[in-house]
Amino acid sequence: MYLSKMIKTVVNSKLNRKKEGRKTMAEEKKNGKKQVMVAIDESDCSKHALRWTLAYLKDSLADSDIILFTAQPQLDLSSVYASSYGAAPIELINSMQQNYKNAALNRIDEGTKICAESGVTTPKKVMEFGNPKEAICDAVEKLGVDLLIVGSHGKGALERTFLGSVSNYCVNKAKCPVLVVRTKA
Repeated sequence: MYLSKMIKTVVNSKLNRKKEGRKTMAEEKKNGKKQVMVAIDESDCSKHALRWTLAYLKDSLADSDIILFTAQPQLDLSSVYASSYGAAPIELINSMQQNYKNAALNRIDEGTKICAESGVTTPKKVMEFGNPKEAICDAVEKLGVDLLIVGSHGKGALERTFLGSVSNYCVNKAKCPVLVVRTKA
């Protein structure tokens, strides 16, 4: 019963997209290349995942588009407002937001340099704002990604239980295969 309802939902979703004139992800792939997305953040684990991907999967990815993706959590301004009794100067807020955006752009630039060192000169670059777990999975669907690669911070079971794990979330929620690259212990 549940499976048939799920199949009907998927079919109806595709029919609704066609009625609305929107293309499905498969139809949006114009060049026929596989889309491989590497999620990067400020951690050494994500840089290791990118380097590992470029070293070990270079031949397999020769005919693929590589997408460098970073997700910047929403900037929490509550402490700024609290410390200024609710009237934070707009210049301060604008400056903080610009610095926050620059940090994400620097991560993308660093990923681009790593790609260039391995001979990949034109990775696609995507930056989103929001919860990284959800932003990654949303981007996978929106961009029609065929393979998602994420690094693992190597959190223990207790930390994963309380803090959650981006890689674990992506393995369970992403609409494509996920490769988790662990650093050596």
